Amino acid sequence: MATISQSSPRLRADEVSGEVVPAAHANIVLELIGNTPLLEITRLTEGLLRPRVSIFAKLEGFNPGGSVKDRPARKMLEIGLARGDLRPGKVIIDSSSGNTGIALAMIGATIGYPVELVMPANASRERKKILEAFGAKPIYSDQLEGSDGAIRLCRKIVAENPERYFKPDQYNNEANSLAHFETTGPEIWRQTEGRVTHFVATIGTSGTVMGTGRFLKPRNADIKIIAVEPDDPMHGLEGLKYMAASIVPGIYHEDELDDKMPVSTEDAYEMVYALGQFEGILVGQSSGAAMVAALKLARDLNEGCVVTVFPDFGDKYLSTNLWIGWQEWRRERLQHLIRKWNVSANATT
Repeated sequence: MATISQSSPRLRADEVSGEVVPAAHANIVLELIGNTPLLEITRLTEGLLRPRVSIFAKLEGFNPGGSVKDRPARKMLEIGLARGDLRPGKVIIDSSSGNTGIALAMIGATIGYPVELVMPANASRERKKILEAFGAKPIYSDQLEGSDGAIRLCRKIVAENPERYFKPDQYNNEANSLAHFETTGPEIWRQTEGRVTHFVATIGTSGTVMGTGRFLKPRNADIKIIAVEPDDPMHGLEGLKYMAASIVPGIYHEDELDDKMPVSTEDAYEMVYALGQFEGILVGQSSGAAMVAALKLARDLNEGCVVTVFPDFGDKYLSTNLWIGWQEWRRERLQHLIRKWNVSANATT
């Protein structure tokens, strides 16, 4: 049975200069996880920000499994192997809205462990096909119950046969946050040369915002750590949680945040279309939500370096409702969206 390589680079906490460059070659695909590029968003934001304000997005779709979830999936399995909890004869199982499932399926295929994933039945067709291509077995939960339904069904399956399974438990495993403390945070610190002033991330498991924030805050206590969540429990932002009406992840600690910003499904979808037509990048709806929050925040700053995370690219959602209205989208609609925000802000002041 293969093991997870320990040879991937570890950034020192005091490294604040120099580019993060992907490996020139690798002995195993898992060594390619991380070191994703940071893209400055300039065309979409032209004329909307003050001269000393910038927005950068970390493009996690460049990970080999296609999303930010490669990072925690690798870390959780790495620790499971080291502790002996994951051992020959075990089946890897977890609940996922899709991306963590894909990451676990990819890693399971690489190290030789079977994988079963519990996911909502309305997960995109593309995600389902990718899971199956890696040899994983999908198990579908009630789509009306969202990610919480998948969590409950996964717990039931494991409880009925606990010796069969190794459950990383991404919602409650601190290795999830640790992965971002060890990789995402140091990468952002290096890529911005320590200039980051605000870190903005959407929350599903919350591992990204928790772990990255824990790395950045001790290096500069003035850095603001901001979570982004849907503005309604009946939202259409696949993978994200409206915390007040959800099973709250055990790794989520709201007291470590400086702020939390709500984003509507409509605005997130509009921003996905805008990013495609202004910046030439095709992203998923959670990236659209992240960009909405980052832009709203940055517009009120006199100076600052806002960094957000685009969790994945949009090719896994082409068959979903995300793309129903894209043909009618025109660049002028971005200005309409900005005006709507201005009206809303004036109404609350």
